[in-house]
Amino acid sequence: MRAIPIPQLLNAPQKTISLEVAEHLPPLETLTPVKGHVSVTHQGTYLEVKGQAEAIITLECDRCLQSYNTRIQLNNSELVWLEDTAPETALEKEVDLEDLVESISPQGDFDPGEWLYEQMCLAIPQKQICRTDCEGIAFNNPKGIEADIDHRWSALSALKRQLPE
Repeated sequence: MRAIPIPQLLNAPQKTISLEVAEHLPPLETLTPVKGHVSVTHQGTYLEVKGQAEAIITLECDRCLQSYNTRIQLNNSELVWLEDTAPETALEKEVDLEDLVESISPQGDFDPGEWLYEQMCLAIPQKQICRTDCEGIAFNNPKGIEADIDHRWSALSALKRQLPE
């Protein structure tokens, strides 16, 4: 997906460019291509970005460590402010809470592929559980762990068995 020059949006019908998406987003490993659409509208001082997409991704369960497939869906919108930013000279800069917004240059480019990738990453569940009734890793035989002891330590194991508990 190629970047959209922001000045080109002003010449588009209704100042909007809509893109259909049906491709893999390279940094995001999905089983199916990301399918959906993204629309970018120039609103004068900001861009209004809307997107709907879905894909199937393989995750690892936090409880049982098994891999499982899940569908990621998003229906998001975001305002991206258009403003020229001064080059940063200080190592630290105090920022007001209302300044914690995304902004890009009005003469720059907007990359809908990068925006969609970021939104898909945010849609991945923080708590990755394969099933609601997942009980986690089962320890059926806690004493069976001793069977995995290296035979070179067998003398130590024999001494440990002689000690009173």
